[in-house]
Amino acid sequence: MTDAALIDAASPDAPAEPAAAVPVLALQKLDKRFGATHALKAVDLDFAPGEIHAIVGENGAGKSTLIKLLTGVHRRSGGELLWEGRPVPLGSPQEALALGINAVHQEVVLCRHLSVAANLFLGDETTRFGLLRHRAMVRAGQAVLDDLGFKLRADATLSDLTIGQQQLVATARAATRGTRFLIFDEPTGYLTRQEAAQLFTLIRRLKAEGVTVVYISHRLEEVFELADRVSILRDGALVSTQRVADTDEASLIRGMINRSVAQVHYKEAVAFGPEVLRVENLSGPGFSDVSMTVRAGEVVGLYGLIGAGRSEFVQTVFGRHARTGGRMVLDGVPVAIRNEADAIRRGIALVPESRRDQGLCLNLGVGLNVNLAIYDRLVRGALLDRGAERAAADRQIRDMQIKTASRDANASSLSGGNQQKIVVGKWLAHGAKLYIFDEPTVGVDVGTKAEIYRIFARLLQGGAAIILISSYLPEVYDLADTLHVFRRGRLVASHSGAKPDPEAVLTEAIGA
Repeated sequence: MTDAALIDAASPDAPAEPAAAVPVLALQKLDKRFGATHALKAVDLDFAPGEIHAIVGENGAGKSTLIKLLTGVHRRSGGELLWEGRPVPLGSPQEALALGINAVHQEVVLCRHLSVAANLFLGDETTRFGLLRHRAMVRAGQAVLDDLGFKLRADATLSDLTIGQQQLVATARAATRGTRFLIFDEPTGYLTRQEAAQLFTLIRRLKAEGVTVVYISHRLEEVFELADRVSILRDGALVSTQRVADTDEASLIRGMINRSVAQVHYKEAVAFGPEVLRVENLSGPGFSDVSMTVRAGEVVGLYGLIGAGRSEFVQTVFGRHARTGGRMVLDGVPVAIRNEADAIRRGIALVPESRRDQGLCLNLGVGLNVNLAIYDRLVRGALLDRGAERAAADRQIRDMQIKTASRDANASSLSGGNQQKIVVGKWLAHGAKLYIFDEPTVGVDVGTKAEIYRIFARLLQGGAAIILISSYLPEVYDLADTLHVFRRGRLVASHSGAKPDPEAVLTEAIGA
């Protein structure tokens, strides 16, 4: 550097370098242990004011533990948390909320029996003379929803909404309560494309208002669409933090799972066998006049917007809903499936859309859950064979690579991907000729997706047939041998062999 340059640099009139903004939240060697399990390992990470910071990683990588530490649900085992440069204990959810830290969880934790408005203002109700002013709350709630661009009715009962719509209510509640640091955990898993677009608009608006957004998603295309920076967690440790503009999907996947993209997107060609299921003009609650066939070795995909009738159709096939018309033929024989037990006896298994509400007993152990479908095989005389029960559970936990402290740990303590492995493993232990998978990869990481796709291949090679429902078009488009499109309760298009462009399939589903 020249003498003149040195003088200019030292001059008080020289332009100062802009000071780096103090992180709104900084983690210094943040650590969490649960007994012998080291869930989070000395993580150093900071979040800038008004940034969208994505966090990616496999299920069990430490993301859920991190959320619970930042929202005060868990107390840290070591390290520091700095809020705007000041150490804070974050020892309770109340303390986190007081600072402006909030979270929208993958599974909605609101009051399903109350109205949307009552949920929006839960704990902050409008009263007069000690009486609840529900109409005033509905008016205020509708104004909030309209301002956010959410096309919902504030006077609707929450349980009458789809899971995706309930997710938007939870988002509206979090975004309007003085939030300065908002965590989204798999927010689009149950959203339609239109609802996801509304959510993304809100997230960008929050960023513009200076709110820091932490965005956790297994859908990497969303990370590239929204985020400024992305951090990778693996086995509880921070692998890297980088600008989204400086990386790509293949690099993120390698960082997350130490495997290549080719090993994740797994599809194996299997020769088709005889017809397993035929439905002719089948009708039931939420759908009508559906006809299709499913062959051994075949993946039949069902695509459509949420509420299009896909789930209602398969629940009728599984005996959960009564058919109102048409007929079903199983292995060439007409059948009348009256209930779920009847379907199971005839070789039909259903992995439902909502694992928490329909697929698991969350307050019971992993071993009990994974054995639920086969307890009749574990009885010796009139007594349960405890040794056989333990052996069956341990075998399935090992084969499905379920990450759990023990077979006795409650299912609620596991990550979403490991909970899904329990639901799938339960039916693999039982066996079936027709497996119905309704949104099997919602909220699971790319590694678990690859494992589920490999399970599909094993089932098909063994002579089973698969019906796959997915709202994620790339998944059902790539995996399905035959693709059926539902709209407003009817099957409106079918494709086998060479499929049209994904945009054409989406147009069929929307009806544009």
